[in-house]
Amino acid sequence: MVHFKNIYYFTVIISSLLFLSCEEETLGDQTFGSLEGKVVTNGDNLPLENVKITTNPASNTVFTDSEGNFTIQDILIGDYSVQADKDEYETSFEAASIFNDKATTIIFEMDSTSASNLQPLTPQLYFPADKQIKVKSPVEFLWSSASSDDDDIEYTLELRNGNTGETQLFSTVADTTYTVENLAIGATYFWQVTASDNITDPVQSKISNFQLEGIETNRFLFVRKINGNNVIFSGGEPVDSNSQEVNQNEVQLTTDNLNSYRPKTNRLAEKIAFIRTVGGESHLFTMNLDGTDQKQLTQEIPIAGFRQDEIEYAWHNNGGSIYYSNFNKLYTINIDGSGNRMVYESLNEEFITEVATNPANEQVVIKLNNSEGYNAQLRIVNPDSGLGTQTIITGITGALGGIDFSLDGNKILYTRDVSNTENAQYRQLDTRIFEYDLTTSTSTEINTQKPTGFNNLDAKYAPNGGFVIFTYTSNDGISENSIVRKQFDTVDIIENEVLFTNGYMPNWE
Repeated sequence: MVHFKNIYYFTVIISSLLFLSCEEETLGDQTFGSLEGKVVTNGDNLPLENVKITTNPASNTVFTDSEGNFTIQDILIGDYSVQADKDEYETSFEAASIFNDKATTIIFEMDSTSASNLQPLTPQLYFPADKQIKVKSPVEFLWSSASSDDDDIEYTLELRNGNTGETQLFSTVADTTYTVENLAIGATYFWQVTASDNITDPVQSKISNFQLEGIETNRFLFVRKINGNNVIFSGGEPVDSNSQEVNQNEVQLTTDNLNSYRPKTNRLAEKIAFIRTVGGESHLFTMNLDGTDQKQLTQEIPIAGFRQDEIEYAWHNNGGSIYYSNFNKLYTINIDGSGNRMVYESLNEEFITEVATNPANEQVVIKLNNSEGYNAQLRIVNPDSGLGTQTIITGITGALGGIDFSLDGNKILYTRDVSNTENAQYRQLDTRIFEYDLTTSTSTEINTQKPTGFNNLDAKYAPNGGFVIFTYTSNDGISENSIVRKQFDTVDIIENEVLFTNGYMPNWE
C-alpha cells in the first residue's frame, strides 16, 4: 500500500531536480563570440582612425586604431546592427551575426560628408568685363553663381593691383555683388571670385582684368622713395593753383620691391622708358603708359658711369630707339632690344653722365665729368658721324646737370651749383637753373626766386616750351623733395607752382 505522504515527497524531489536542470541549461545558452573589423574610406580604401564603433543591441564601445582596425571581445551570440561614427563622415551601418567562440569580421567603407554634397556652380564674372578700360571708381563688382543643393554659399573676392602687386581679399561675401572704393586711379587690376559652401572644395572663377579711368590724362612722371627703392609714379594736372590740390591722379607704375627711376615718356612710341637695378647693374627698361608690359632692353652693356642716380638717357626723336651711356661711350638701342651699337666715344677720363636730344635735328648734347662728378662740360655731338661738333660749356667748378634741349633746338637748359662746392659726397649747396643760347653763346639764369639753402635740380622744359619743371629741395640732402613748375614770363615774376610733393626726377610730356 502506497502512502500519500511518500508520494508527496517524491513529487517535490522530482520537481526540484527538474527546476535545477532547466536553470543550468539557460545559463549555458549565454555563450560569447567576438566581433572584429576595419574601417576605410569609400573609394580609395584609406584606413580611418578614431572611428567610434557601437552595436545594437548594446555591447562594448570601441574606437579604431591607426590602421582602422577594431575588436569587440566577449559579445553575446546573436544578430547585431553595428554602427560606425566619425566627424566629417556619414554614419555607416553593417549587420553582424555573432557565433559561439568564433570571430565575426565586417568592413566599413565610410563616405565623407562632402561626398554627398555638390560643389557650388563656378562663378561667372560680369562686371568689370575682362580687359575693360576706363572703369569708374568706386567699382561695383558683379558675378553669378549658385548652390547645387541646399547649402549656403559664401564668396571671396580677390583683387590684385597689377602695377604694385598689392592684393586685397574681401571674404564671407553673401551676395554676388560687392563695391570697392579707393582703388588706384588708372591702375590695372586683376580679380577672381571663389565660391564655397564650407563643405565641398571651393570653386574659383577665371581671372579677369580691368583698368580704372584717369591715367590717359596723366602728363607727368616722377619718382618717390618707398621701402628704400625708387618707385615710378604718373600724375595729373592740378585742379587749380591751390597748393592743397597737388598730387592729382597719382598712379604707381612700378613695384616698391624693385629700384626703378628716371622715367621718360615718348608719345610717338606710347612707351615709358626707365632705369632699373638688376643684379647690381643698371639697365634700360620700357613699359606701357599704364605700367604694364615692362621689358628689359639692355643686356650685355648696362648703363654705367658716375653715380647711377645721376645718369640720364634720351629718346631718339622718332621714338624707335634710345641713347644711353656706359662710362665714356654713348650707345643706341632699339626699343625691342635690338641694334645695340656705340655711336660716340670720349676720352677715358671723361664719363658721359647725361644725354639730351635736339628736337630740330639729329644732334645730341652730352654732359661729361670726371670720376668724382666734377670738371663738367657740355658737348654737342653728331651720332651719325661719331664726332663732337661743339663744346659749349667747360671749365666749370662744382656740379652741373639737368640738361635739356628747347623745342626749337636753339637753347639748352641746365643746372649749376653756383657755390662752386666740390666734395666727396657730391653735395650741392646752391644749384640754380640756366639757359644756354646757342645763337648768342650766352648763359642766362632763370629766376625761380629760390631762397638760400635750397637747390633746383633735374630741370626740364615743358612740352609747349612755356614752363620749366624741376625738383625743389633743401641742400641738406635729407629734406623732402617737391616737383615744381615755373612759367616763363618776360614781364612779371610768376610764383612757382607745386605739382607733387615727396617727388623727384620729373618728366613732362
